[in-house]
Amino acid sequence: MRALLALLTALLAIVAVECVVFNAPFWRTLGASTDTNAVHNTLGPGLKRTDDGMLTVTDPTKAYLELTADGTSPYLRIDTTDESTIKQVRKQAEAESRANGDKEASKPLTTIHVRADVIAKPDPSTSGGTSDDADSAGGTTSGTTSSATGDTSATGSTAGTGNAQTTPTTTIGRSRSLNPAAERSHYVKAPGAGTVRLWIQEKRGALVPVTDARANVRVPFTVSWARVTTMAVILLLIALWRPGSRLWRIRFDPASVRQRLAFAGLMAIPVIAIGASIVWQLVYASPLAFHIAGGYTYDYDQYGHVADAIIAGHPWLDLEVPDRLAATADPYDVPTRLQLLKDGVSPIYWDYVYYNGHWYSYFGALPAFLLFVPYRLLTGNMLPTAAAEQFLILLFVIFFSMLVLRVVRRVMPHTSLAAASLITVSSLLGSQAGYLIYRTNFYQVPFAASLALTSLGLWFWVGADTSSRPMLSIDRWQAGDAKPLSLPRLAAGALCIAANFGCRPTFTLTALLAFPLFWPQIRAVLAGLRSRSISPAKALRAPLAVIIPAIVVVAPLMMWNKVRFGSPFNFGNAYQFSVSDMTRFTQPLADMPATIWYYLFLPLRFVSHFPWLEVSPAPMPVWGYYEVMVGALFTATPLMLLALALPFLRGLEMHGMRPWLMSCLMLAGVLIVFDSYVGGLGWRYSADFGWLTALASIPGILWLVNGREPDRSTLAGANDAASGDGISRVTPWRWLMRWVVALLTIAMLAVAVLSCFVPARDDALIMNNPTLWHQVQAWFTLL
Repeated sequence: MRALLALLTALLAIVAVECVVFNAPFWRTLGASTDTNAVHNTLGPGLKRTDDGMLTVTDPTKAYLELTADGTSPYLRIDTTDESTIKQVRKQAEAESRANGDKEASKPLTTIHVRADVIAKPDPSTSGGTSDDADSAGGTTSGTTSSATGDTSATGSTAGTGNAQTTPTTTIGRSRSLNPAAERSHYVKAPGAGTVRLWIQEKRGALVPVTDARANVRVPFTVSWARVTTMAVILLLIALWRPGSRLWRIRFDPASVRQRLAFAGLMAIPVIAIGASIVWQLVYASPLAFHIAGGYTYDYDQYGHVADAIIAGHPWLDLEVPDRLAATADPYDVPTRLQLLKDGVSPIYWDYVYYNGHWYSYFGALPAFLLFVPYRLLTGNMLPTAAAEQFLILLFVIFFSMLVLRVVRRVMPHTSLAAASLITVSSLLGSQAGYLIYRTNFYQVPFAASLALTSLGLWFWVGADTSSRPMLSIDRWQAGDAKPLSLPRLAAGALCIAANFGCRPTFTLTALLAFPLFWPQIRAVLAGLRSRSISPAKALRAPLAVIIPAIVVVAPLMMWNKVRFGSPFNFGNAYQFSVSDMTRFTQPLADMPATIWYYLFLPLRFVSHFPWLEVSPAPMPVWGYYEVMVGALFTATPLMLLALALPFLRGLEMHGMRPWLMSCLMLAGVLIVFDSYVGGLGWRYSADFGWLTALASIPGILWLVNGREPDRSTLAGANDAASGDGISRVTPWRWLMRWVVALLTIAMLAVAVLSCFVPARDDALIMNNPTLWHQVQAWFTLL
């Protein structure tokens, strides 16, 4: 009955919020008159109506529509051109651009920025007379309106034989945007009665698919199932993770069939969600190549071109090299390239490698071998890059969740399902999975591939010291009293981790984690060799199980580099066409302290409007590459700060995992320094070390939510929080910490989701999917 009552309460709360709060505009406008004073609005001198009903901005300082509101509704509705007309005009513009050598042509905007100002009618009751009195007395009326940057101010005076004097007041609205396909975004706040000026805040020459604006409108009642689902998910997470939840009293047991099925069911959520996106990409995606006359050519199908080159049997890409570029003595010199572009030389590909008269890709080729080549051979089509990236990140979500749960089990065998689930979600967020799921171009493919391979490889390795019965006796290797190792798991882990050489080479450094992980076995075999209690042949079995698979995968990849650039370790990144001459450029050392700080502590920047986050500025002492970011590892995912507590949890029993986790933390530090020096500040580079920090944070989170208050100075009592009656024996402090961790995890999820809507970020959603962006924005802008 208690559970049923809680469910009914949650449902009623969702219905109330949806029907009352989010539909408040409907209730406010029930009495709207719906009157309109003209079929078409009066246009300001800065707008011109086209034959198809759209508007062209001729002067941004005078670009407005003017209409009258009677005050019965605090909202305007902006009518836009129908979708079929917009598509037709856009196709005509694209055809015109192609016919004119890829010169830019005006296309109907998909995001339209507007602002509604209300010039209120003077109230005669507050003056010594009325304007009618003044007119009848032969007085004069004058008014001035000024506008510079889209803001308008209006003043007026009425003079007559009496004391009549009134001054119209102007309420300046807030700038916002709308999208023609997002119906709810067409409604704009404009409270008050009087003359309304709807400013079109776009640049000169912009083609705006707006026909007219209507005042005195009723806002329709609407139910958003996406919004309802979002509220339901938030309430469900709170219910599952609250300290009184049953999940805190169920012991986490990976051997349980029911828990394995539950894990499979939970993983079905990203499989279905990401899988649906992958299917859409396979069906509807088109080649991603863009060019504007006088500029670089942007082609995001690098991996597809690599696959075509592999199938053709040569290492260079089958892309055209202009004769003038081939004849240039120093094509890496930026002014030289800019002059070529100015002279109309094309195509010159942005962020491709140009070397010895051919185009190449400097990204690791393994994803092309494993995904793009088979797809091309099977279907005859190029695999969309977004589909490949999403498939790889889906594998990462699954494999990294498996790894995190295995580490949780090793560090604290007696913990709860609630703690395990919280740590899994927070670790995925700290690993930058949200960023990688959102941003799907070719830059993310090597990161996603390496994260998936490394997670699977470490999952094999962490589970390699096992006493479970092997399928074959030769599968097990043991030295001295150390735990036996599974040779197939060692080999599989080594194969996955070595494969990083063909994806994101920095991830091959995770091979170093084998030493702290298998140190008991390494020490035992060295002792056995010294005492001659173990033969060299037996001692070499485990090392060879690691070395041979690594050689098998790395050797061909080294040959691939040698054939292309003359060295097994040269990936060609120095020959890329980018913002500078990469053959000479190095990141300024003066920027390194600031870059490291930004990677870890760049603050979140909150604003008062949707999506309530903005990119944070990251000024550098000297110019260097950086990608704008919403936050940093420890600010966007604050639970990762508990990784820094790891060196101080000396009294917490970690069942032999402490050296390995400390090594994860140190390797994360090394990669932060490396990325700061080699790559500068890039949001995607956080994926190099975020997952390592997430692993290092596991003991701290476990201690925070599961550990009892110690009787003395030791923390040894932290590992039995799931025993006995669980919740009733947890101290108030621990109860509070469970709330803190649960709410912080939900807040981290919110930041990850909202950061997708930040307009100024790279691959901004407002540019790539303006309809979705405005549909979500409209949930809040009318309230």
